Amino acid sequence: MKTLIMVIHPDIASSVINKRWVDELDKHPEKYEVRLLHQLYPDGKINVAAEQKLIEQYDQIVFQFPFYWFNCPPLFKQWLDEVLTYGWAYGSKSGYRVAGKKIALALSVGIDEHEYHSAAKYKYTLAELTRPFELTFEYVKADYRPFFAYYGIELNSEKDWIERSVPLYMKFLEELS
Repeated sequence: MKTLIMVIHPDIASSVINKRWVDELDKHPEKYEVRLLHQLYPDGKINVAAEQKLIEQYDQIVFQFPFYWFNCPPLFKQWLDEVLTYGWAYGSKSGYRVAGKKIALALSVGIDEHEYHSAAKYKYTLAELTRPFELTFEYVKADYRPFFAYYGIELNSEKDWIERSVPLYMKFLEELS
């Protein structure tokens, strides 16, 4: 079963870690369908029908993005607003087309993990900060899974540190099944 990886990064060409993950995913086209939303929709005009049809074809979907300003890139929020529509994703007997699909987030995070704690600088865990995504996907009856996060990119952008993330991400994807 192939996994759909929706990459939401406003500048993937300049990315350090998300680009590396995409390069690794591209080595396994039999396992992963990678979609770069900013390249598909540079004007921000999402083809809702095409996105819905695509989502219907996959049982596992991962949304990969940099977690900054304690949130997702704006195009992902727009995608959620426009694609998860009433009558398709929720709210009617013919809706709930995402129901039962395994959904997960894969996050590159600038801040170190220990900073996300009630007694630390940012006061909240990453699980708490990503709760709106969890609730969104539970609302449409998807099978929301724990996220993958690779922390500390702001202070650790050397090649060895980035390479250590690759097998961890790939293991996460394998265990999603």
